[in-house]
Amino acid sequence: MSSAEQYSVEIANLWKKFGDFEAVKGISFKIKKGEIFGLLGPNGAGKTTILNMILGLLRPTNGKIIIEGRDNRNDGEEIKQMIGFMTQETVVDSYLTARDNLRIYARLYHIPEERIEQKVNHALQEAELTSFGDVAAGTFSGGMQRRLNLVKSMIQEPKILILDEPTTGLDIQSRVNMWAEIRRLNKQGITIILTTQYLEEADQLADRIAVIDHGVIQAIGTASELKKLVAKGNLLSITVKPEDVAKVIKLIKSKFGLELINKDGRLEVPIEDKYLEKLIKISEVLQKEKIEVLTISMHLPTMDDVFIKLTGASIRDTTGEQQANKNIAKIGGFRGR
Repeated sequence: MSSAEQYSVEIANLWKKFGDFEAVKGISFKIKKGEIFGLLGPNGAGKTTILNMILGLLRPTNGKIIIEGRDNRNDGEEIKQMIGFMTQETVVDSYLTARDNLRIYARLYHIPEERIEQKVNHALQEAELTSFGDVAAGTFSGGMQRRLNLVKSMIQEPKILILDEPTTGLDIQSRVNMWAEIRRLNKQGITIILTTQYLEEADQLADRIAVIDHGVIQAIGTASELKKLVAKGNLLSITVKPEDVAKVIKLIKSKFGLELINKDGRLEVPIEDKYLEKLIKISEVLQKEKIEVLTISMHLPTMDDVFIKLTGASIRDTTGEQQANKNIAKIGGFRGR
């Protein structure tokens, strides 16, 4: 099987600089056909820049991007027809009906006029908005607008769908419904690239996940593989009063040989075997030393644990990457074509 038959996206030694600021630093990865690929990272990590280069909205400083076997440096217009893009902002014209919103987008993708109504009717049906087709989109709930946004990004029947934080701002019911819709589209053979701030979402949906930080891929693999970077077994988690933290760390090390790590007041350490036995013994020691335990638990690593391990816990301020991408993010896909 050739590379083009196996992969939807191939990225090799990709760099992007904005003046002296390096937003993306020589990254390489491949996305298999038909997989859901998660791209995670803190604010300013480089995610938006990568998406904009895949979309052809930004030109790489160096490196290569191959989309469905085509080089995006030479076949940009053809590639744009293969990619659907749903931005994290809900981009609908609130004064137009759902039907007219879809018609405009269909024309932007140069869909033949005689096929537009068929496409629009199909999109409304897929979004379960048929009875609202002639209603102004501005009157829709957040969930309805996101569904309209999703089918709008699918109007040209793309091979690849990029979803940039697709469930941001949705209530739990709408989020679960969006997850079901993403899975349904993927089962049709569409390759999906997903960014999200909800780590559970990546865990639930993505076949593989890349964690990026400071423009560099920190790790890539399945959710299970990434969790093993945190611990091969379970994580012991203890919280105590701030004045007892140092004492507990020293005590657990001397009694059990375990190095507790302080994560903003939560003390954690991987436990690879005899989980329950060790939990009980540690609880007994803390009780004997009259240390007030606020919480103590044993749990499998989560994607939150992975994210913190690979990117740190500090809050990120706006970076050069976000400033450079600010105007691009507002255009809503390929409006400027």
